[in-house]
Amino acid sequence: MHSFGYRANALLTFAVTILALMCAIASLSDNLNTPSPSAQIEILNINWFQKQPHGNDEVSLTLNITADLQSLFTWNTKQLFIFVAAEYETPKNALNQVSLWDAIIPAKEFAKFSIHTSNKYRFIDQGHNLRGKEFNLTLHWHVMPKTGKMFADKIVMSGYRLPEDYR
Repeated sequence: MHSFGYRANALLTFAVTILALMCAIASLSDNLNTPSPSAQIEILNINWFQKQPHGNDEVSLTLNITADLQSLFTWNTKQLFIFVAAEYETPKNALNQVSLWDAIIPAKEFAKFSIHTSNKYRFIDQGHNLRGKEFNLTLHWHVMPKTGKMFADKIVMSGYRLPEDYR
């Protein structure tokens, strides 16, 4: 006959093996989801565009962000982390990214939204490269699952340009 410790060990090992198998199946089932998120970002106003005393350019924008990210949610999704970034090129760097706004979406019912806001974080270029600069606004998201690996994607919206003169 087996001792109590041996039986408890066998039962615990079996339970952990089944739990690990269920987590793996849950994680793999996310690959069957084909999300189709949509987003639109509109610049309503350039509140100010100035050169700081130490030479850096700074911009304040009023944005209208509309998105439908409900298709990113599955039964395995814990939350979404989303952020809007301004992306542009300068002679020094091929890609500059400045985060303007972010949010955490805790549930599917909050994943379809329209928000009118100013940039939450300062849009500053190290130098004076923003005058007349074309840039993209990109909505990035990170899907945080209950189990399995986190994945990220984005929607790039191009065709934005800053003015030639400071305001």
